[in-house]
Amino acid sequence: MFLKVAAVAEAVGVDEKTVLNWIRQQGLPAYKQDERYQINRVDLLEWATAKGIVIPPGVFAANDDAPLLPSVSEALARGGIHYDLPGDSPETALREVVARLTLPPGLDPEFLLQTLLAREALGSTAFGNGIAIPHVRNPIVGQTGQSAISLCFLKNPIDFDAIDGKPVTILFTFVTVNVKEHLHLLAKLAFLLHDQAFQALLHAPGTEAEIMSAITALEETIIRR
Repeated sequence: MFLKVAAVAEAVGVDEKTVLNWIRQQGLPAYKQDERYQINRVDLLEWATAKGIVIPPGVFAANDDAPLLPSVSEALARGGIHYDLPGDSPETALREVVARLTLPPGLDPEFLLQTLLAREALGSTAFGNGIAIPHVRNPIVGQTGQSAISLCFLKNPIDFDAIDGKPVTILFTFVTVNVKEHLHLLAKLAFLLHDQAFQALLHAPGTEAEIMSAITALEETIIRR
């Protein structure tokens, strides 16, 4: 789960000095081992997403013989697309999101909400340009044993303390079966969201059919599983 500075630099297309600057000056979490920095892939993905830095999804690919991981379109088909969610704050909006998630038996929705809010308190999950990806650090296991993504469009713009200062109207939320699938889907979604045409469709907003078609096409042309 850990990457060396050189591996991060190569994957992102920058030099090692830039990565060291990210660690020392811009808050990229890293750990020292034998006087060398090690970077957790989860920390790298969350930090890069917040900073608007594109990280190729292959950096987070599984390196073993695990079964084929789900695509964003497959996960979104399970989680669903929801329009006109009410709310005037991150808490009230996320409460509406949680109410629409399929949760495993025994998982208290209020506990999940407070966990999401605690994650926001650590640092905004806003992606920028009115989009946020609220999530917890540990996966939420769904009833079906399959990972899902819900896409929710808010009635009112809400301040999520985004770096670009723009209020949020679009929320993607994850229900995943394990850390590997959580990381895989978050990386793929963050990569897809750098496509300007796709962002424009989300802000329209497009119909469910249009959004699903766009994601499927992007995954076929941009991301190879």
